[in-house]
Amino acid sequence: MKHSLRKATLLVFALLLLSVPASFAKSQEYSFTVRNIGKNRVLKLLVSEDGKRWGYFDIGDGIDPGETKKIVWDNSTNDQACVQYFKAYFDDGLESPPKKFDFCKPGLAIDVR
Repeated sequence: MKHSLRKATLLVFALLLLSVPASFAKSQEYSFTVRNIGKNRVLKLLVSEDGKRWGYFDIGDGIDPGETKKIVWDNSTNDQACVQYFKAYFDDGLESPPKKFDFCKPGLAIDVR
């Protein structure tokens, strides 16, 4: 009886130890805010590591003038560089000039117009 209780206790303890790292293994969320200080709606936010190939964030219907929106990086980008080019595309067909930002910087806030 003592032997079975000891085995059961060790098994439960081992399972707890295995489950603890999994709960701490959550990936870090990288996010930033974008504030539209212009007079046109932002339709797309584009980013590029090299300034040549551009990806974009899903921002739904866009960002209205005066609106601020929190943007979260997809976990699939976690192996990319922190410093990337960024530009916005507006409803009048114009784009903002590309600028470099460090997206790993906590509290990053970007104004676009």
